[in-house]
Amino acid sequence: MSGNGKKNGSRHFGKQGRGAEQRAAVHKDIQRKQEWKPGNMVYPVPAVMVTVADKAGNDNIITVAWTGTICTNPPMVYISVRPERYSYHMIKETGEFAINLTTKELAFVTDCCGVKSGRDIDKFQEFHLTRQKASKISVPLIGESPVNIECKVTECMELGSHHMFLAEVVSVHVSEAYMDEKGAFHLEQADPIVYSHGAYFDLNRVLGTFGYSVRKKRKNIGKQ
Repeated sequence: MSGNGKKNGSRHFGKQGRGAEQRAAVHKDIQRKQEWKPGNMVYPVPAVMVTVADKAGNDNIITVAWTGTICTNPPMVYISVRPERYSYHMIKETGEFAINLTTKELAFVTDCCGVKSGRDIDKFQEFHLTRQKASKISVPLIGESPVNIECKVTECMELGSHHMFLAEVVSVHVSEAYMDEKGAFHLEQADPIVYSHGAYFDLNRVLGTFGYSVRKKRKNIGKQ
């Protein structure tokens, strides 16, 4: 039995050793870098559907990946849009837009709204999306989105290929379908998606919550 134990132990140690060698090789490969020309490599990013409208009441949906939070108080966000896009003049005209978060279920529609033009189709009708009335802006919201963020433009920065609209968040709507009995909202249950290098991905695992790297572990009192 002792001989078998040594043999099994040696085999186990060998597997561990090979695993460590493989991890070291991967780590070494990561540190070898190529220098590329300047470009946008900040990934992943949100993939959101932005709703817009003009003063005549025409509306549209545009898929945007260049978007994010820029200030907490007051709450402010941005979207970057090419001036030649059909939605651009609507935002310039009204100074309003809504960011509608997307989900795994909405991934196909999200892509469609990014490659088809509102000049040719009514995207709400074409993709069977529900127009919901906003409370602070004249732009419709997407009913199927778990979170709708109403925004009013404060500034437009003409940067180059894209113009960046800075906007203040004036209202937020969240779906009750993802709220628990205590009123806490669980966006992860909606299966949100992100965009990275030309592809859409879902988020399927929590790696940690904010502050977990410095949070002290609770002692298991009375447990062995």
